[in-house]
Amino acid sequence: MHPTHPARRARRGRPIALVATALAAATALAACGPSISGGGSDDGGSTAAADADRLQAPTGDSPSGEITIWDRSGDLFNVFDAVIDDFNEVYPDIVVHHEAVDVDAKLQNTLITETDVPDGVFLDDAKVAGYADYLWDLTDVLEPYAGDIAPQKIDVNSLDGGIYGVPFDLDPGLLFYNATALEAAGVDATQIATYDDLLEAARQYQAAVPGSKPIHLEQSAFLGQLQLEMYASQLGTSIADEDGELRLDSDAYRQILGWLDTVQTEGLGTRAEYLSPSDVGPLESGQQVFYPWAIWFSFAPEQQLTETSGDWRAMPLPAWEDGGARSGAMGGSSFVLPKAGENSELAWLFYEFLMYDEAGYSAVWGPNDTYPNGLATSIPAYAPAADPEKPLFGPVAGLGDQDLWTTAVEAGSEIPGGAPTPSWWAGAVDYLGTNVQRMLDGELTPDQVIEQSTADIQANLVDRQ
Repeated sequence: MHPTHPARRARRGRPIALVATALAAATALAACGPSISGGGSDDGGSTAAADADRLQAPTGDSPSGEITIWDRSGDLFNVFDAVIDDFNEVYPDIVVHHEAVDVDAKLQNTLITETDVPDGVFLDDAKVAGYADYLWDLTDVLEPYAGDIAPQKIDVNSLDGGIYGVPFDLDPGLLFYNATALEAAGVDATQIATYDDLLEAARQYQAAVPGSKPIHLEQSAFLGQLQLEMYASQLGTSIADEDGELRLDSDAYRQILGWLDTVQTEGLGTRAEYLSPSDVGPLESGQQVFYPWAIWFSFAPEQQLTETSGDWRAMPLPAWEDGGARSGAMGGSSFVLPKAGENSELAWLFYEFLMYDEAGYSAVWGPNDTYPNGLATSIPAYAPAADPEKPLFGPVAGLGDQDLWTTAVEAGSEIPGGAPTPSWWAGAVDYLGTNVQRMLDGELTPDQVIEQSTADIQANLVDRQ
């Protein structure tokens, strides 16, 4: 640690080697931190140290300096890059160095060695907790906006009373379906309200289209675990509670795993990795017509499913019980600010503009050079930006010109609050994600998945923190 770096809170025994293991499973500090004002308190040094972990916004009318922002290369990099000119209209004296970086490959060593540390980084929500010891607590700077941020996004970015990510997107789960194929088979998708209804619709479709396997079953251990957590999110639960205690051994997970097991054993599912050739083929041929997934599946009929583009639609996920939540969170990303970043307080201004200023979030999700119709693969996590009456992106051609904005915003409002993502979440893929795949291979029962995964995660991840 650089000797002049502000004090960070006591480490919680989260070895960086565990973070390395987690990051490997998931594939998807040199200068002083900013000067901040610590709050005095009668309880002495412990409160002062806690306050020193909290980032404070810059004061003064004309903040100036240079910031380095890391984003992954690709479409989102181009979207964020295009917003820099708008940001500089508000903050003309802040120079933004925007770098396309393989975050998973570089961030860990950068934080350990404290060399060339960026001021802000785009990071998967599932990985934020694993780096929390190296990040600013953003509780104070987010306070004016927190009441309008989706509770689930605050929850997944929280740890030990602090908030360590600026929430970017909300990724509500939706049921995507091939409306054209279903109509030809005489199956009315609009009657699907529960997962039992989805099973029955799949049986009807298979009877009309022999040999079809209508429901997507994810074959990637990582994405399969992510989807499992989407289902669990609908039921207001997750792999761990707010104290980091495992809670797989529950009726909720038995219900979800039992449903997945039924899809597999009845031959109602197409087993394939997300949008791999073995997935795209059945989607294009009408053999696979139901896809319970995050909103980002909307990319597929727009860009990849050229033969069935326009045939697809999206609706809220089925509920696990009558009247239950019709959506759950699947994935998501946020922006984190390393404590050793030279000007992280200025990077906060960039993210504040991006997410909470109308000019910023309109430039991100609205029509732009990268997405002429707007960014339709997520919705904002900030309620004023996610106004159902003020769509930021237009109807989606690949979904038959459906108004996906309203569907997604309404689904997002049904996502129950969540719990902080444990630092070992990605590492759990080696156990839970893998065991779900073994269940779909017919090797394990749902109860065995729960029993074995709980024991292995507890022994190899939780107890080693």
